[in-house]
Amino acid sequence: MKGAFVLTIASFVAKLLSAIYRVPLQNIVGDEGFYVYQQVYPIYGIAMTFALTGFPQFLSKLVAEQTTPKKKQLILNESYSLLCCCAFSLWAITFFFANGIASLMGDMALSPVIRVASFTFLLLPVLSLYRGLFQGELLMIPTAVSQVAEQLLRVGIILLAAVSYSFFSLTVYQTGAFAMAGAFIGGLAAWLILLYYDRKIHGVHLRTHLLFPGFPKEKPLLKRFFVEGGLVSVYSGLLILFQLIDSFLLVNSLTQSGVAEQSAKIAKGVYDRGQPLVQLGLVVATALSASFLPALTKLIVQKNQKRFTRSAKLYLRLTTALAGAASCGLAVLIPYLNFALFKDFSGNWTLTAFVFAVGLMTEIQAYQSIAQSQGAFFPILKAAGIGLLVKLIATGIFTFYLGTFGASLSTLLGLVMVLWLLVKKENKAINDFKKEGQFVWKLLACLFLMVIILMVFFAGMTLIFGGLESRTRAFIFSLIGVALGASVFIKTAIVFGLFTIREWLLLPLGEKILRIGGKTDENR
Repeated sequence: MKGAFVLTIASFVAKLLSAIYRVPLQNIVGDEGFYVYQQVYPIYGIAMTFALTGFPQFLSKLVAEQTTPKKKQLILNESYSLLCCCAFSLWAITFFFANGIASLMGDMALSPVIRVASFTFLLLPVLSLYRGLFQGELLMIPTAVSQVAEQLLRVGIILLAAVSYSFFSLTVYQTGAFAMAGAFIGGLAAWLILLYYDRKIHGVHLRTHLLFPGFPKEKPLLKRFFVEGGLVSVYSGLLILFQLIDSFLLVNSLTQSGVAEQSAKIAKGVYDRGQPLVQLGLVVATALSASFLPALTKLIVQKNQKRFTRSAKLYLRLTTALAGAASCGLAVLIPYLNFALFKDFSGNWTLTAFVFAVGLMTEIQAYQSIAQSQGAFFPILKAAGIGLLVKLIATGIFTFYLGTFGASLSTLLGLVMVLWLLVKKENKAINDFKKEGQFVWKLLACLFLMVIILMVFFAGMTLIFGGLESRTRAFIFSLIGVALGASVFIKTAIVFGLFTIREWLLLPLGEKILRIGGKTDENR
């Protein structure tokens, strides 16, 4: 439990850094510079999803299954060979076909930036191997330290690139390539940290011979590698895959609809402002969910179907409420956050629609975790595949007719399809969580009151202080809005009995919240 907590904190810090740096980056290089970075970011994002979550989790499971050191070494050799084949193939495709990829994105000047980003794939085998090994031995500190150090160094280089853009008059494409180099340098630092821990814990670099991999021989492992490892990677990086589709289709669709090329690039940069906002929303959701998920997981793995169902419904109730509050709260705050963080009001409606991806992704991850705990791998992959297909088809059409607002709608449509398929696949007993104790009606009432009170608050602030004349004022209003929205939602949830006492106690500070609300003595 302690190890899982350390890894959760590290993941929280890394994701927070990954979300925050985009604000000064956009402020310094502008929407066009931000467009260049975000066009290529999905390539790095896919590599890091593999190296941070997908394959390390899969390898940790494999390592934990082995009964002797010899078997553990054999499985590491086979896994490393598979990772090398996968990583080298991805690097070669991205590096040697960079011109073709840039052409498909509608901007040939992106080629050098894509080539720089491709080198991140070469670090995939060693990072995945060591993280998976340590996690399989329940040693979470090495993974946590390497993850945070990697992000700190990467973010530092990205901000250095942004400053260089101003001081040395770099082009937006040179700045993008400079910023992408931070991913490879951060990955190298993470590798060195993992090597240090390997020597410290095991005495020597026991796996240095793995630098010369052979070809994988175990076919059963190959199947598990792509199904189980791929499953975690797909769902951990689902929004990144959606971003990749946007990179190929959004600018092209805008130009085909008659928008000038330069204006289309700027519009894509404005659209990409939604990414850090959604990431911040998911950081909070993930952090809060992780606080009670270990206890639920312990119950889920037990074979008692009755307790499993009860635990799964409990998990979904808490997650659904969190998802709704985060999405609705962000949607109301968007005009103020947009001006405070990005200097103007461009794309307010686009971003308002886009932030509902927070709620959908939170729900998807909850259903995916429950389904995976039951060993249902292929139906979950099928749901993700269909959702990506819907996003692929809808993006071009919606963007052509509705602009970037249509692109946001296509993302929501794809996520809704994934969620619908996961809900449809789940058994009725678990899905009935929505009906028990009038949960849905109570949640809607809580969200309605939160939104109304926030709108009244912002309207009052506008009448008293006038329009948003400064970013500082907008930022202060946003902070007050966050505190007010959270307070109203929590108070109404207590008053309406949205959760039982037991459910409240599973939340961080749940006991303190109940004491303030005066409900600790009730037994719901």
